[in-house]
Amino acid sequence: MGFRTNPDRILENIDRDRSRREEESAGYERQATGRELDTDVPDSDATTSERVKRVFRAVERAYVKAAQRDALGALAARFQSIGDIPHHHARGDVSVQVRYLDASRREDVGMAPFEVTPDEIQEARKESGTSRADVNALRVLRLKLRSGVMSAYQKVEPRVRDAVRDRADLGHVEVQVTADLRPAR
Repeated sequence: MGFRTNPDRILENIDRDRSRREEESAGYERQATGRELDTDVPDSDATTSERVKRVFRAVERAYVKAAQRDALGALAARFQSIGDIPHHHARGDVSVQVRYLDASRREDVGMAPFEVTPDEIQEARKESGTSRADVNALRVLRLKLRSGVMSAYQKVEPRVRDAVRDRADLGHVEVQVTADLRPAR
């Protein structure tokens, strides 16, 4: 039976589309975002490594904002909702975006995928001593966010070094760290 004639697949797609629309209208968050604007212009005699460290410090500050309870907690709370993330299994991406606001250079973006498995939630449950799914998920998501930010930054670092050589970082620099979470299918 093909896709068009299989009633189970048709109903499944309708349910998935309906739940996606309900989720959007209810205001469920799929992303935790931290944004940092660095307005301190480096000295004209600053070395390349000092200027790259400036961008990395902005990435660290954006990561801290994304990892806070109010930003990441909304994603972790989805693990507690019945049927929202089935069997505590989810996939996501961490992205690091660097924008040079006073230069004509395009933004640099690095992404790193991650996956949250039920085994990781169980390990976090053993460590924390609580059975609350949102608390354990928050612990796992913070670890995934940290490793994802480091991995994404390593991907974008050569382009940041090129931007520093092109002197694109001598103005304002904005960094955005985003963790996107979706149920695994």
